[in-house]
Amino acid sequence: MDEIVFYDTLRQGLWVAVVISTPILLVALIAGVTVGLFQALTSIQEMTLTFVPKLAAILAVFWASMGFMTESITAFFTQRIVPLIAGV
Repeated sequence: MDEIVFYDTLRQGLWVAVVISTPILLVALIAGVTVGLFQALTSIQEMTLTFVPKLAAILAVFWASMGFMTESITAFFTQRIVPLIAGV
């Protein structure tokens, strides 16, 4: 395998990982900021208040975007990894 092909495949794989993780990370960020702002405004310092809403939001987005994630990973493997393994 040529170095260019290796690094290009690695770059594409990392890009797929970034695209797949972006919705979950954005929702976690928004939920964390929202709950933190709520805690600051109400002076409630409960640890589970930060954890539970963020976990619920992450699970909801994961459930909603599972099809997109699976399709992205499958497309990457069928278009890039399988031909490299097969030697095409």
